[in-house]
Amino acid sequence: MVALMTLFGLAMFAVVAITAVAILGVLAKVVLLPFKLMLLPLKLLALPFIAIALLVKFAFLIAFGSVIFALLIPLAILALLVAAPVAIVSSLS
Repeated sequence: MVALMTLFGLAMFAVVAITAVAILGVLAKVVLLPFKLMLLPLKLLALPFIAIALLVKFAFLIAFGSVIFALLIPLAILALLVAAPVAIVSSLS
């Protein structure tokens, strides 16, 4: 009988704990909502600066990629100049 009462007490404690955690989560969302709404105009003011930063970032990324590609073309030509005679000699034997 004592074991059954202990099991029921633990189950009741678990339900109360889960309910308390859920209530704290909802309360945190409700408390933070006015602050998020208050900061929304500042986020909207910062949006053009973020867009410019992203544009500059992508421009640098494209420029860097094209430089890397331009450096790889002569290396590919050099590799073909070295590999072609080796391939010809290996095909003869």
